[in-house]
Amino acid sequence: MSEKVKVVIDGITVEVDAGTTILNAARQIGGEVVPPAMCYYSKLAGSGGKCRTCIVKVSKGSEKDPRPMPKLVASCRTTVMDGMEVQNITSPEVLKARAGVVEMLLINHPLDCPVCDQAGECHLQDLSYEHGLQQTRYEFERRTFDRIDIGDKIQLHMNRCILCYRCVYTADQITDKRVHGVLNRGDHSEISTYIQNVVENDFSGNVIDVCPVGALTDKTFRFKNRVWFTKPVDAHRNCNHEKCSGKVTLWYKGEDVLRVTARKDQFGEVEDFICNECRFDKKKTADWTLEKPTEIEPTSVIGSNHYDTFKPLPVINENLALQAANKRELEKSTKI
Repeated sequence: MSEKVKVVIDGITVEVDAGTTILNAARQIGGEVVPPAMCYYSKLAGSGGKCRTCIVKVSKGSEKDPRPMPKLVASCRTTVMDGMEVQNITSPEVLKARAGVVEMLLINHPLDCPVCDQAGECHLQDLSYEHGLQQTRYEFERRTFDRIDIGDKIQLHMNRCILCYRCVYTADQITDKRVHGVLNRGDHSEISTYIQNVVENDFSGNVIDVCPVGALTDKTFRFKNRVWFTKPVDAHRNCNHEKCSGKVTLWYKGEDVLRVTARKDQFGEVEDFICNECRFDKKKTADWTLEKPTEIEPTSVIGSNHYDTFKPLPVINENLALQAANKRELEKSTKI
């Protein structure tokens, strides 16, 4: 049995396993206590420590050493100690520093929200609204890139990328051959493919789901609709791919399935990765077993068009339908 330690976050005490990070300890509490995270992803080994949006103040190191840590720390990389006291939203110093981090993330980010497919489920939108400044001090020309297709189903819009590395870790850990990554250094860094290769493995679509902004988008869904006009439904199928869970979210507009994504938890992280066949090729209700409407957070704009229950469409017997149509035509001709 693992050792338990107690940590206090914004005045709330929680008991967690030794070795747990501050971020995951806060997630066990939930609510506003949880620091935002743009690069950390619990399903991806090695993620975190890139964006610095999850910084917190450790006002007490532990019971054995109560001295505060001299600087703000990344909660996704810092493990808790017994008796540790942490300040997140209760620290003005943290909120000011986090606003500076958000300002840095937005330095090169274009104002694409009105046309971006990620709008409505974009973590950067939420972050800038909750922790950002009302205006930027940046006066220099923003760096720009041309949009490129990395495969026949995925488009990369590097202007929107914040270099969180999530797509790189995803491709590295769930596919057999990674052909894209971070090229160059410093402010010249960019996500791209090596020597004009394309991303064409069976699980490449997952890089779309893990991207927290609109840098990687689904070309089959691009500009087709806004997510708050769609109705998400949980569904599953028996998939032949070994690593694919077959558990997805279908996004409906009327009776049409506009896109298929992996299911995500309350922190916006994929629960189980899915293959490209499920994501791109199975867009008919008949391909799936419907379960229930997807649970949407009350604060999400998608919830404005949401519903709690649904009735599966009736199975229509084509022969009976044809007989009924013929009967109606016969009745009309008799009346004439």
